[in-house]
Amino acid sequence: MAKESTSKKSTHELYEFDAEKRKVYPVLCGVDEAGRGPLAGDVYAAAVILDPDCIIDGINDSKKLTEKKRELLFEEICENAESYCIATATIAEIEELNILGAAMLAMRRAVEGLEKMPSYVLVDGNRMPKLPVDAETVIKGDANSASIAAASILAKVARDKKLRELDEIYPEYGFAKHKGYGTKAHYEAILKYGPCPVHRMSFLKKLYKE
Repeated sequence: MAKESTSKKSTHELYEFDAEKRKVYPVLCGVDEAGRGPLAGDVYAAAVILDPDCIIDGINDSKKLTEKKRELLFEEICENAESYCIATATIAEIEELNILGAAMLAMRRAVEGLEKMPSYVLVDGNRMPKLPVDAETVIKGDANSASIAAASILAKVARDKKLRELDEIYPEYGFAKHKGYGTKAHYEAILKYGPCPVHRMSFLKKLYKE
């Protein structure tokens, strides 16, 4: 059995990271996106302002959690956060702006959609979206900040749910299984049936050149 990586930080450590930021910026927001890599579907983003007095046990980088654990935490975060917003950028916007631009747009929409405006935003990664408040980027933020980790969970779970819905409309592609990523089975389905309306055509240029 594979051992769990020792680099994974505890929920307490992630909350401590945020607590240091709150000494200067009391209303702290974390932002993350999901779905930059897949061949299909919108790109999602979430913004979360956690209640510092309500520790949600188990919050961590969404990639390090099981699907079941993410879904349980999704409900808990939505119930206990001071404010949260899940936003998207459409397939058409991905094609128009490119995937990075669309991801930045989705993150901006998530922050602007909060009912409570933060005093500071922590953005996962090294690219900064245009935001209405002060912010900073945090490399591997979803593994270091509780607020960003919470955002990563909301964005990931919301997007996965949408792909399961798309699987019911377009069952031949297997969206529920691979969530739109470029697996061998997904590429084979595209070659067999052709792309469907939720595919990102700019992501398929190489496939059709081959």
